[in-house]
Amino acid sequence: MSPSNAAAEHLIDSAYAARRLLVTLALMTLGGSSMYVVAVVLPAVQSEFGVSRADASIPYTLMMLGFGLGGLYMGRWADRAGVHVPLLLGGFGTGLGFIAASLSSNIWWFALAHGLLLGLIGSSTTFAPLVADTSLWWKKRRGIAVAVCASGNYVAGAIWPPLAQHGVETVGWRSTYVAMGLFCGIGMALLSLLMRQRPPLLQTPVAGSALAQQSQQPFGLSLNKAQFLLCVAGVACCVAMAMPQVHIVAYCTDLGFGAARGAEMLSLMLACGIASRLISGLICDRIGGLRTLVLGSVLQGVALLLFLPFNGLVSLYVISALFGLFQGGIVPAYAIIVREYFPAKEAGSRVGAVIMATMIGMALGGWMSGKVFDLTGSYHAAFLNGVMWNALNLSIGLWLLWRVKRAAVSAA
Repeated sequence: MSPSNAAAEHLIDSAYAARRLLVTLALMTLGGSSMYVVAVVLPAVQSEFGVSRADASIPYTLMMLGFGLGGLYMGRWADRAGVHVPLLLGGFGTGLGFIAASLSSNIWWFALAHGLLLGLIGSSTTFAPLVADTSLWWKKRRGIAVAVCASGNYVAGAIWPPLAQHGVETVGWRSTYVAMGLFCGIGMALLSLLMRQRPPLLQTPVAGSALAQQSQQPFGLSLNKAQFLLCVAGVACCVAMAMPQVHIVAYCTDLGFGAARGAEMLSLMLACGIASRLISGLICDRIGGLRTLVLGSVLQGVALLLFLPFNGLVSLYVISALFGLFQGGIVPAYAIIVREYFPAKEAGSRVGAVIMATMIGMALGGWMSGKVFDLTGSYHAAFLNGVMWNALNLSIGLWLLWRVKRAAVSAA
């Protein structure tokens, strides 16, 4: 990015940055729609195509893989050219993906539409690139700004599942997908026109300074080793996170409560996730991204454990709300960690890499939970599997935090 097309530095933390953040929130809400609607239509799709629960989970798995891989390349593209063009492409992919999925005649066509169009080309443009872009427009309130941006993903989760469930019950899942494709695709394309301004240039730390050394050796590790550990942590936390988010509708159906109650729980879970992300953003501004990650990991593990002894209707509503409140701040914390410990000029690509890891975790977790269900006939073992993956995430977070504290003591 050259100085001629970058925004003025005084626009950081400005009213323009706030207006841009609102547009980002709307884009995230539209682009995140496909991530949650597929969980709502899972029972109907499984029944219509006559496939197993694991096979019915493949569209979600492929979409998350496409989302993650696309986010990596879209983040690099945004580093070089800004977020406007990737977002415009994302609107096209989202609209076409929903419509293509509605025309599918088997589970594999349905899965490819989600993986290639809705994931790789569509929704991938509205998470990692937008989170990284937002982090470059804010300094004093970076944590809460990134949280507001990332909460758009959960706003999508709160809005779209009940709307999609109503559509499935009234006009069928195919017509629902067409309507969502037109609305979300066109909306994303129009909003992308408001995102053409490049972010301000950031000053490069003086060579040899403590700040420069920290950005080249995060946690006292090489850049690649630190990135790898964050990616492993991202996979682990999201394998655990995927269990309730992907299978709560099917779980409620199996318990006899019906898909509509499951859709309500998913919506409640993600609505509480909005509050969680905003609160975590405020916490991030006070204690930093790494401590926020550890806190979120502990709380997510507690919520997963609560699913094991309780399976009544009221208790599941309560636990779904708690799960949303406990885990919502985990993924945005990775973006803050990247901005705090890695070179700022690589924000898009490195945030994209970590987000890709989290999406691999969501994809793996969605499929793995369905497979465990097929093997055992219940979701009890799937919840235990999530707890173990969450423990891996927590152990990495604690180890990195220990290294940061040890380095601070040594420096003193």
